[in-house]
Amino acid sequence: MLKDFSKSNSIISHYVSELRDAEIQTNRMRFRENIRRCGQLLAYEISKTLRYQKRETETPLGVAECNVLEDRVVIGSILRAGLPFHQGFLDVFDEADNAFVSAYRKHHKDGTFEIDLQYLTCPPLEDSVLILCDAMLATGASIHKAIESFESYGKPRKIYMATVISSAEGVKYLRRLYPRIDIWTCAVDEELTARSYIVPGLGDAGDLCFGEKLQD
Repeated sequence: MLKDFSKSNSIISHYVSELRDAEIQTNRMRFRENIRRCGQLLAYEISKTLRYQKRETETPLGVAECNVLEDRVVIGSILRAGLPFHQGFLDVFDEADNAFVSAYRKHHKDGTFEIDLQYLTCPPLEDSVLILCDAMLATGASIHKAIESFESYGKPRKIYMATVISSAEGVKYLRRLYPRIDIWTCAVDEELTARSYIVPGLGDAGDLCFGEKLQD
């Protein structure tokens, strides 16, 4: 399933507009905050699809029957642009377990690149709900590598992929490889350049969050 929130009106579209705006995005704190808020809203929407159980809760005046989250949620993020997005999800799923993987594009002189993973930490995933967070879904290669790396930690009951901006090509790639994964995104852009950058996109989310990096 693909859930594209640009297809309907919500405050998510307003935050995405600010994230794309070349002038507003120069304010790093505002950029990170808008990504975090997108994470909060997607987390809330995803929460509606999870399993709950009824529980009696004692109040100062009596007993209330409440629905409480039954699923064990694991939030997995790809460093580094995924960090503020991850925090938005953690603001909502505040008791979630957490997984992190570092994945970056190792560029070659001919313009091609490969995805290099250098760090991975993950809790047991058996029967969990795994929410993979990445600010940008371009080719889908980083997510593919991350999912392969997480497979040794157990089989989740359900996997969600959450992004701020996705390319149509990346969505198609992941849906072909993992048809059972639900993709939740704030917007889908149609164009992917020869160097695998999303257009119109918003630029390099990692650099806009944390500053420019030296290229290898």
